[in-house]
Amino acid sequence: MGDLLVPLYRLSADVKADEQKTYTIRRPIPPEKHIVVDWVRKHFSEKWASECEVACSQTPAACLIAVEGNKILGFACFNVTYLNFFGPTGVDVEARGKGIGRELLLLSLLEMKHMGYAYAIIGGAGPVSFYQKTVGAIEIPDSNDGAYKGMLDG
Repeated sequence: MGDLLVPLYRLSADVKADEQKTYTIRRPIPPEKHIVVDWVRKHFSEKWASECEVACSQTPAACLIAVEGNKILGFACFNVTYLNFFGPTGVDVEARGKGIGRELLLLSLLEMKHMGYAYAIIGGAGPVSFYQKTVGAIEIPDSNDGAYKGMLDG
């Protein structure tokens, strides 16, 4: 999968969330780091857990989580593996289709915009059409090897 480029200066600061939603989106605080990282490891992968651990080690955390009661529904990281990169991000299989991923994406990208970035890069983007439709992402030519080329695998 190639990388995508998102023009942040085109994003609206108004993120419309479902008024009937039962979850909140917020940054995790340090005492929750192990819970968030373990959740990412369980639901996604060890590599994503490593990136999430770095995101949660920053102050403030470079991670947002969607929470309902005491249950994590999804997460999104930014400025982790590289500055200006969005991801990894994921939503629990049972919570998909409720707009959580969209809201995590938009709020994360707005955080990056507020930090002064004009563009964000989505490295090794999975659902390309989702990113294109939601935030006007553009495919970066010849980026299939991208920033993760040569990464240790084991």
